[in-house]
This record gives sequence, C-alpha cells and structure tokens, in this order.
Amino acid sequence: MEEDQDPQLPSFDFKSFMVQKGNAVDQALDSAVPLRDPVKIHEAMRYSLLAGGKRVRPVLCLASCDLVGGKESMAMPAACALEMIHTMSLVHDDLPCMDNDDLRRGKPTNHKVYGEDIAVLAGDALLAFSFEHIAVSTVGVTPERIVRAIGELAKSIGTEGLAAGQVVDISSEGLTDVGLDHLEFIHVHKTAALLEAAAVLGAILGGGRDEDVEKLRKFARNIGLLFQVVDDILDVTKSSKELGKTAGKDLVADKVTYPKLMGINKSKEFAEKLKSDALELLQGFDPEKSAPLIALANYIAYRQN
Repeated sequence: MEEDQDPQLPSFDFKSFMVQKGNAVDQALDSAVPLRDPVKIHEAMRYSLLAGGKRVRPVLCLASCDLVGGKESMAMPAACALEMIHTMSLVHDDLPCMDNDDLRRGKPTNHKVYGEDIAVLAGDALLAFSFEHIAVSTVGVTPERIVRAIGELAKSIGTEGLAAGQVVDISSEGLTDVGLDHLEFIHVHKTAALLEAAAVLGAILGGGRDEDVEKLRKFARNIGLLFQVVDDILDVTKSSKELGKTAGKDLVADKVTYPKLMGINKSKEFAEKLKSDALELLQGFDPEKSAPLIALANYIAYRQN
C-alpha cells in the first residue's frame, strides 16, 4: 500500500478511540485476572496479559457490539477473553518447541522469566479462564447468545481455526510447491480466525441479526488477510529501524509470502482489493457507528510498521 494514501475519516479520531477503548480493556483485564494464589501462575498470566499491545481484537469486538446496537458492557467479558486467548497463543508461540523467541514487545518472553513449564501452564490457564469469564461475567445477554458466542470462539482456535493454521504453517517449512490457496489457508486460520471471532462475538452478544453477524464475519476475514499481506510487503520494503523489528526475517527463513508468490505490485493490488471488499460490507450500517471499523481497515491497510 502506498505511503501517501491515508484516507482516515476527518471526523473520526481513530488514535484516541483506540487509546480510550484499549484503556477500558486493560482495566477490565487487570480486574479479571488478579494476583492471587497460586501466585506464581497468576503472576505469569498477568506478565504477558498486561504487557501492552494494540488490543485490536477486543476493540473490534466492542466496536462490532456497538455497531449492531449493543452496550459495551455486554461484550466486555468476551473482549477480555479474546485478549486472553491471543496472549496464550503468543506465550505458546514463543516457546523453544515453536518459534523459540526470547523477546516479545521489548521484554523477555514468558518462558525466559518463569521457565517453560510455568509458561505452558500460564497459557493453558488463560485459555481455560477465557471461556469461564464469558460464561460467568457476561450480563444483559440471553443464555442462548452466550452459548452461541462460546461455540464460535472455541471453533476459531481449534482444528478449524488457529491450531489448524499453525500446524499447516509448521508443516509447510521447507516446501517449494506452496501455492496461493495454501498460503491463504494458513493466514485465514492463523491470523484472521481470531479477528473473525472478535467481530462475530461482538455482533452476537450485542443482539445483532444473523445477516449482520455474517457481514461482520466476512469484514473481519478480509482485514485479517489484509493485515498479513501488508505485513509481508513491509517485511521486504522497510528497514528494521522503520519496522521496529527485524526486517527481511521471512526472506532469511525462506518462508512463503505474498510478495514471493505474487510480486510486490500484485500484492499491493490484492491488499487494496481486500480493503475495498471489507469496506463494502459495512455499507448499510449506521455511518457514525461504522466509523471505527472503517478507520481500523484503513489503519491496517496503510500502516508503515
């Protein structure tokens, strides 16, 4: 995506919106996972859960709830659950048996601080507690919608979601005949699935109609894939200093990426189409309430790091 394109809505302050909603999510997470016995595991859970981050998934959940006419309180437990699951995936991804990373968000990774055994258990506990939190703490929503939301979330991280994307990604290392369909499968499941769940949970818990839930599912899938395409482009077009992380990592690791399969220009065209398709799905909703989602799609498309 080109640097000089940045069509943010002039009437909507996306940065302030993200800070405000992110702070609300941080407070809710801090309250949801207090430091209690056994101290060691709760300390490890909080270490990664409260280590910062953009909170894109919980904010997408809250914005989707608002879009269909729900109150923030209806979706906040689900928003927290999504961040717990995202954190679990990072803690487990960083382990020596997976990506073997020592740093995350500028700090030592969980297993470097607490050991591999505690890191595994902290991730497991975050995953288990995410479902308990939705089931126990969601208020003002019918039991039927809560159960439906839990089912959607479980599906997004199992063998039809996150786990499937990760295992196919691991199995693809060193393969020379990986095509676009294969690459899309990995990223739809590994990156887009939890974003889809965020939008879908917000819409379900906010009382959205089935057609609105499905529109938001497709919107989130598009921006999830968009995120990955842009990530791949930035990896080959930006310096490490500009990215704030190691540039060219995919090239060194000989990973299959969109630029490698399509070239830079075609990848940029694909990113533009994903953004356009995403924004088209928001037509028909209240323009004021869809402003955060429009801004989020633009932010993902035009980010520089």
